[in-house]
Amino acid sequence: MLWLYYALLTMDSMVLTINVFSCFTECIYLIIYLVYAPKKAKVFTLKIIFFLNVGLCGTSVLFTLLFLKGSRRLHITGVLCASLAVGVFIAPLSIIRQVIRTRSVEYMPFPLSFFLTLSAVAWFGYGLLIRDIFVAVPNVVGFFFGMVQIILYFIYANAKKAEPVSELTDLEKDPKSTITLNPNVEEINKSDITEIYIEGSGSPISQDEKREE
Repeated sequence: MLWLYYALLTMDSMVLTINVFSCFTECIYLIIYLVYAPKKAKVFTLKIIFFLNVGLCGTSVLFTLLFLKGSRRLHITGVLCASLAVGVFIAPLSIIRQVIRTRSVEYMPFPLSFFLTLSAVAWFGYGLLIRDIFVAVPNVVGFFFGMVQIILYFIYANAKKAEPVSELTDLEKDPKSTITLNPNVEEINKSDITEIYIEGSGSPISQDEKREE
């Protein structure tokens, strides 16, 4: 929203167009999140939306319109936009820490990191071409963190995660430790009578006879 305001001040159609699309997409995302989020998360998110999108953004626009003029208005708005852009690029630090701790890239998909880096390069180049430091400088930070994510992805993409230790039976732990009958003994269940055939005996031993022994 602040970038939209900045684009209107600079009359930059490129920045205006991309941020109109971004605002529309993010509004859809927030609506979907609020529909399906748990109650506590929903209340917390609504507070953040009203605090940042209505409070901070509205106050910034109102302050610059009422108390600032000309280049000073543009400069202050640009600083605010650049600061928020840096915040967006720094936000994945928590994910980076989780990737290192768990040795898993499950929550850091490669396409997101790749296009974040590509976008930072593109916007940095655009900022240089139009000589706008507020567009160019934040994307230096974006490129750095994007490259960090890509490097970590290749490091931990094939890393083996620690698997939970399951409780094994004595037989699974040490199959040789169990006492078994002669390997030639065959157990047959038929008509609720268990008969054990011992090689060389010539006759079966019924369950009753086995109990007597």
